Amino acid sequence: MHFNLEVLGIDIGGTGIKGAPVIIETGEISSKRFRLPTPKKGLPQDIAETVHAVSKHFSWDGKIGITLPVRIRNGIACTAANIDQSWIGTNVNKLFSKVLESEVTTLNDADAAGYAETHYGAGKGAKGKTLVLTLGTGIGSSLFMNSLLIPNLELGHLRMYGTTAEILAANSTRKRDHLSWETWADRLQDYLTYIEFLLDPDLIILGGGISRPKRTKHYFHLLKTQARLLPAHFQNEAGIIGAACAAHNQADR
Repeated sequence: MHFNLEVLGIDIGGTGIKGAPVIIETGEISSKRFRLPTPKKGLPQDIAETVHAVSKHFSWDGKIGITLPVRIRNGIACTAANIDQSWIGTNVNKLFSKVLESEVTTLNDADAAGYAETHYGAGKGAKGKTLVLTLGTGIGSSLFMNSLLIPNLELGHLRMYGTTAEILAANSTRKRDHLSWETWADRLQDYLTYIEFLLDPDLIILGGGISRPKRTKHYFHLLKTQARLLPAHFQNEAGIIGAACAAHNQADR
């Protein structure tokens, strides 16, 4: 008899904390995802308790992968974006393992989105360097070499034209400044050209809500890259799927 191995993925965002069990073999979510609001102050203990509530919803006692909008090095949060600054210096692995009483893997949210795309989505089976960029409020970035993660890139903060890349070319800027698709694509093209010069990727995947077909039809044809350029396969569920995948891969090492 064949049993599907499942890992719980939990994605911590600025407004919501959502999770679902993920079938590791296929990357499919096996039951309806569950979401709770992110605690207002975003303090570590409060968020950990909310994550615990999400895991209890599924009566979960197995492996758990958790994404955070922070840079994580050796289990320690080194930055804090859209959550309280008290996260900096927090041992997130220890915090979540203690509260959840479970085996936990934590990683940056953009790295998790990259895991989802390289293992199950648009980058599945790709050779060489794959760069995943999530275009939303900012620009998240993750880099993989033959599906092996090179963690904690912050390519949205590259300096361009006296500002940062994400202030120049994030999807939030397009909406806030009422930019035409053509004007925004020009900015994004400049960013992609710069990225290619620095990293020479073989494949670039553009993710976030901007990767939906009803959006890509407005701008994708305007972009020209030396690397293959593809829209992401996953959108809102990328963090959940990638977190579960990372937790499984980490346990296998």
